[in-house]
This record gives sequence, C-alpha cells and structure tokens, in this order.
Amino acid sequence: MEQNTVPDLEEILQGNRRAVAKAITLLESTRPDSLQQGQALLESLLPHAGKSLRIGITGVPGVGKSTFIEAFGLYLIEQGKRVAVLAVDPSSPITGGSIMGDKTRMSELALHPQAFIRPSPSSGMLGGVARKTRETVLICEAAGYDIIIVETVGVGQSETLVASMVDLFLLLMLPNAGDELQGIKKGVLELADLVVINKSDGIQESLAITAQAEYRKALHLLSPAKTSWTPQILRSSALEKRGMDTIWESVNDYQNALQKSGEWLEQRQAQTGKWLWSLVEEALLNDFQKHPALHDLIPVLETAVSSGKILPTTAAAQLLESWQSR
Repeated sequence: MEQNTVPDLEEILQGNRRAVAKAITLLESTRPDSLQQGQALLESLLPHAGKSLRIGITGVPGVGKSTFIEAFGLYLIEQGKRVAVLAVDPSSPITGGSIMGDKTRMSELALHPQAFIRPSPSSGMLGGVARKTRETVLICEAAGYDIIIVETVGVGQSETLVASMVDLFLLLMLPNAGDELQGIKKGVLELADLVVINKSDGIQESLAITAQAEYRKALHLLSPAKTSWTPQILRSSALEKRGMDTIWESVNDYQNALQKSGEWLEQRQAQTGKWLWSLVEEALLNDFQKHPALHDLIPVLETAVSSGKILPTTAAAQLLESWQSR
C-alpha cells in the first residue's frame, strides 16, 4: 500500500512536497510496521531539523484564523521564507479523519510552491492536538521550511499543548474588547507572546484601537511568561493583508531577545523533556487500559462511576490496586 511506502530521504531533504506528505502519512499510520519505519525515518531526519521558527496560532471562533494564516504565510514567502502550516483539525468521531478543509480555506497559500499545508486528524487526543504534530514539525524542518505554523482548534487544552511545542505563541482576538475580555480565559492570555487584534478595518478599526489599549491594560495585571520579553499587542487586517510587516518585526524582536538571554535554548530543551514524558504517559495509559487483569474490571467501574454508585477516586484506587497486584 502507498501509505506504507517509505519516502526517499533525499527527496524530503530537497523539500519535495509529495515526499514530505508521504513521510507524515507514514508517521500517522497505526500499523506496527509503519511505526518502525516512521521512527527510523525520523532518526535519519533529526540531524537536519531544529533550525526553523515554530509559531503557534490560536484564536476565538470567528476571528479569521485561516484568513490571517494565509495572509501572514504569503507575506513570509514574499520575504523569501518557506512556510509549512500544520492545521490540527477535530477528528470525525466515525472515521477518525479530518473534518475541516484547511486547504480549501487557504487556497492561495496551498497552491504556492514555497508553502506546505497539512490538515491532521486529532484522533481524539486531548485538546484536539494531533499525536504526531511534534514529529511532523521535525519532518517539515528537515525539508527546509523556515517557518512552521501550528494552528490550534482553539478549544479545551489545545492552546496549552501547542504552546509547549512552539517557539512563539500568537493569540488572535476580535475588535470587541469588552465582550472578549469577559470571555477570554486568563490562562490563554498568559501563554501569549503576541496578541493580534484581527479585523482592524472599516468600521471596526476604531474598535480595534480601543481593544488594543484595553488588552495592554489587562496584560499589565498578568505575570509575563518570559523574563526577557513583554508580550506585544498589535493590530491587523488579514482581509486587506495589512499589519503583517509589523507582526513579523515583532516576531524577529522576540526571537532576538530570547536568543540573547538564553531563554530560547532553555525553552526548546524544556519542550523536548515534556515531549519525552508525554510519550511515556501515553504508552503507560495504553498498556494500563489493555492489561488483561483490568479487561473486565474497567467497564464495571466505569458504569458504577457514571451511575453515581461510587466516587471516581474510589474506582481509580481499585484499578491501580488491581493493576499493581497482578
């Protein structure tokens, strides 16, 4: 089958988009033979990865994420950069496949030879973040993409998870600051290195200017996530492709500040450690759930918990005791 064909290493390193897509498909496969082939391929690519700038982008519903990413991606290409967009989609509960068409939402960027767009099914992972996103980043880096953009679905824990795998986290907001400040989670604002108020055009431009001032006040009440950087509040109009130059300038200022202070390397090292333990946790949970000693006990306790007969803490204690004793 084509999905299990190991792509040519040299073709990936030369930036062949078809080879890159085949490599990602291989990694996403759940077949044991594909898993081994995929890991061997990653080991070969690792020395060529790690040189790209990784940007995470999230935003509230209706903020125009896809329009912004396309406008920003096209601007970066004009600056001589190659851009990869990893758009992490919610999975279909029936097929497990992606149900959002990112390539159709970013049609101009998708057709550009210097861009690569990959929608990935989240496969039920916490927060909608695809299990293989980190590996996909490495493949795109080895293929010579200068900027890797990871778009989150913007729900649950996805922002936290994506923030743990990128260099810079960008939060897109709408111009109606009053409503937004009421609904925005404090934790998401604390994660943001850049806050961009999108749709700053037409009659909404004055609202966006007001929102910019309001967010600056709000950020003063929060502790900055980085010691060498103060989050910036910027405005853009993705529809009119305005503000991209200012955003890119701030991204460069951010990178220079963190590299000068040493935080850049520290953050990358910490993220690699988190990746290690997330894989360990996933493997342990998988083994736990499939353990023959727990096969019959798990559904019984799940039913008891959902019906309110016992506490989740009691059920968890029973499961752990049974697992450890057997």
